[in-house]
Amino acid sequence: MPSVLEAKNINKYFYEPTKFQVLKNVTFTIERGSFISIVGKSGSGKSTLMYLLSTMDTDYEGTMTVNGQQLTGKSQRELAQFRNEHIGFVFQFHFLLPEFSVLQNLMLPAQKLGRWSDEEVEQRAFQHLKTLGVEDQANKLANKLSGGQQQRVAIARALMNDPLIVMGDEPTGNLDSVNSEIVFETFHRISREQRQTIIMVTHDEDLAARTDRIIELKDGEVIQS
Repeated sequence: MPSVLEAKNINKYFYEPTKFQVLKNVTFTIERGSFISIVGKSGSGKSTLMYLLSTMDTDYEGTMTVNGQQLTGKSQRELAQFRNEHIGFVFQFHFLLPEFSVLQNLMLPAQKLGRWSDEEVEQRAFQHLKTLGVEDQANKLANKLSGGQQQRVAIARALMNDPLIVMGDEPTGNLDSVNSEIVFETFHRISREQRQTIIMVTHDEDLAARTDRIIELKDGEVIQS
């Protein structure tokens, strides 16, 4: 399988209160269509790594390439455009806009991208909600949904622009076991059926064990990949 993301010799430092190396020569390649979990104890650097992979943190040494395009060194404007086109995000907290309907929350990133007409965007949004089993919630305000429903809507939103990669930062961390399983199975299904690349930071070892591959960090170093 072709690679979709390559991190090479990534080093990351924090400087407050004193200089401290958070990531140490992190190197790995992720294949297109794979479901990857990033694990490690608190303080191991896994969330820091996720922010680098997502291009939201550019203060690092080394290089990162996505879909054959080197992102290291690009401007913030270029990276923002790249993220909107190619990377979908699902966080521990869903970050849905409470004053908007579920449907409007999904439509916003696609409208910003400008690739489709509003009618096409609405059709795409309904289709993604249907795929996630929450199409009956389309016209409700986002804050009227349960936590599990909100996270499924957040996944649907992440898929709206046909991203190369969906990144999840503890996407089940705020859910009970039933909804955690629903979210995991959703990721698993779209990885299998749509060949969607999933990268998920998780503290849940049971879920991680069921992904295609585990990248484990300890003290900022990759000890398993």
